Amino acid sequence: MPTNESGVEEPDLNDEELRRWVQMAVDAADDKLGRDTEAFYVGGILGITDWFVVTSGNNPRQVRAIVDEIEEQLTVFGGLKPARIEGKDNLSWVLMDYGAFVVHVFSTEAREYYDLERLWKDVPRLSDVA
Repeated sequence: MPTNESGVEEPDLNDEELRRWVQMAVDAADDKLGRDTEAFYVGGILGITDWFVVTSGNNPRQVRAIVDEIEEQLTVFGGLKPARIEGKDNLSWVLMDYGAFVVHVFSTEAREYYDLERLWKDVPRLSDVA
């Protein structure tokens, strides 16, 4: 298994497996009532990852629940662990780095402010390539 810059082993995933993991992250967010969860392909433009998953929670408690659910489901259903998780201290924008995909869990206010969907409006969504 290859390792990332943090020394964490990352599985070597083909496109179909990667889309399956991304869909699993989307489903886990939805299980905890993540709002307007989307996944979009940024690999053709951004060299550091292939997919972004974006979702939001109504309050810090829900943001934490979404993050915990994604981490638990991906670990339980295949041992995939994030290389790092940033933002868990303030729960406004939590970034979960899985190497080939990154999950962004925002508070409602932070999501509106950063508006990643607008920045990446021209890239394919998971529903377009699945």
